[in-house]
Amino acid sequence: MQRTRFGDMPCSIARTWNVIGEPWSPLILRDIYVGVRRFDDLQASLGISRKVLAERLAWLVDQQVLDRHPYTNRPTRHEYVLTPRGAELCDALLVLAGWGDRWLAGEDGPPALFRHRSCGEASNVTLHCSHCDQPMTAADVDVLDGPGAPAREETP
Repeated sequence: MQRTRFGDMPCSIARTWNVIGEPWSPLILRDIYVGVRRFDDLQASLGISRKVLAERLAWLVDQQVLDRHPYTNRPTRHEYVLTPRGAELCDALLVLAGWGDRWLAGEDGPPALFRHRSCGEASNVTLHCSHCDQPMTAADVDVLDGPGAPAREETP
């Protein structure tokens, strides 16, 4: 049976899920975002097998979410850094973390807080409209066909 090719679907959610939908990828990005950048450190932090970590890192580099930079030559070892594409993907992960904090954190509260560098306060990440700067949730949005939407057949 052939696996569904999410990257070929005319849907930005499906295409994004194609890049990070495997369970380890968001966790790898989270660790790199907070400063864990070397293979052995990532492997120890995540408790992931070396084989799976190598595969996921190669995939994320191939998807232009991460870059590899050598930090020693004998033997050659690399650290991983977010590309601009990867840094923006971390914005989406912060929104997911907010959902998890609200619905899954439990009595002890969230495992991490997010301090806004501009004001210095721990805050929640929220979505805002890029035009009017008002808060925005799924309940406030109508989904319209975009320029990349497939043509729809008209019904008689």
